[in-house]
Amino acid sequence: MNKSLFRRKNVDDLLNANNDVQLSKTLGPFALILLGVGAIIGTGIFILPGTVAAEHSGPAIIFSFVIAAIVCALAGMCYSEFASAVPVTGSAYTYSYIVFGEVIAWLVGWALLLEYGLAAAAVATGWSAYLSSLLAGFNIHIPLAFSGPFNPAENTYINLPAIFIVVLTSFLLTLGSKESTRFNTIMVFIKVVVILLFIIVGIFYVEPDNWQPFMPFGMSGVLSGAALVFFAYLGFDAVSSAAEEVKNPQRNMPIGIIGSLFICTVLYVAVSLVLTGLVSYTNLNVSDPVSYAIQLAGQEWIAGIISLGAIVGMMTVILVMCYGGTRLLFALGRDGLLPKVMREIHPKYKTPVKNTWIFAALISLCAGLLPIDKLTELVNMGTLIAFTMVSIGILWLRKNKEISEGGFKVPLFPFIPIVSFVLCIFLILQLSVQTWIACGIWFVIGLLLYFGYGKKHSLMNK
Repeated sequence: MNKSLFRRKNVDDLLNANNDVQLSKTLGPFALILLGVGAIIGTGIFILPGTVAAEHSGPAIIFSFVIAAIVCALAGMCYSEFASAVPVTGSAYTYSYIVFGEVIAWLVGWALLLEYGLAAAAVATGWSAYLSSLLAGFNIHIPLAFSGPFNPAENTYINLPAIFIVVLTSFLLTLGSKESTRFNTIMVFIKVVVILLFIIVGIFYVEPDNWQPFMPFGMSGVLSGAALVFFAYLGFDAVSSAAEEVKNPQRNMPIGIIGSLFICTVLYVAVSLVLTGLVSYTNLNVSDPVSYAIQLAGQEWIAGIISLGAIVGMMTVILVMCYGGTRLLFALGRDGLLPKVMREIHPKYKTPVKNTWIFAALISLCAGLLPIDKLTELVNMGTLIAFTMVSIGILWLRKNKEISEGGFKVPLFPFIPIVSFVLCIFLILQLSVQTWIACGIWFVIGLLLYFGYGKKHSLMNK
């Protein structure tokens, strides 16, 4: 095997290079936590709990959320150590470049692009459905032809609301990290207030009998539920994409990653308990379980507010997923693996404006034409591949003498990184054969692009 395929980056060179194309340091710990909460809380709290409780976990969905959170927290600690040691944009892609070499880093980056792009498109599709439902309540109807994926049999041709929200969030991203995180802060505050409103009001209408049987599908149902609600935590890794734009990353990156995971897990468990207490899990297989449950409790006005909160909540997910994707494209372009246009920084806004709009165009195409189930099939695979590489990569990072002794360190080393790696592999094995085949095709395309362009233009050639 050609050794140039596994050429690795020197940490000092990585930290000191590219001074002419670096991003501005504007983010503190609070902004990072809000970035994580903005990415995580969306589809996972407003849609997933109903389906998973009805078909897999029952009221024991709270255990599914906790198991998925533990897997994410273990991987999150590994991410935190990498982000603290190597505060450079690119997330798992950059970390893999240091410990595994170029071709592995490229494949991890390629998997992450799949995660960020398809997750943003899937959430945009869900956002469109919630918006149509909310507008229908005011007797405003979007024409059927323009409100769904391309499906002439159903008389739908393009999902214009989904395209609109992708374009809007991409425009916000071009204005700069400070401006987009300010918008994210406002939106996160609104959706957390809405979630707390549901919990506080809903708890008075809980019927404990609805929690019986608590684990109707057994432990296997809880575990399969965990593999599904894992989707609800996607996005916390996008926080590590912000490493280069963080003030004091050694301290603030771990706070942002672990803090956002903890807050979201508490909210997920609380919502799931109230939700399954309000309505029997057998009746929760609906597209809007949270607002549906509170409607059954006779609180119509709360249901309307929740629908509005869902729309706001999904906007922040799209924003952070697009943010992670554009920063990854920036890192790939800066390393020469993608064309130079990907690394160009706007002189006024100090953001990669061109790659933001290229990424937005691709996401819009998926969101406007493809159904949501097709979009979500591959997202978990891309994420878990990145998680496995980051988890096992810590073992090599600790051996690297170039890394400073300060910063966050994963506790109980090497136990936690190894357990994280094994759990991620376990969840990958739960995914369907069709997902494996589709992912294989995606990686073949990535390898063709790498050998056709990236390997020849890589800065490592110099």
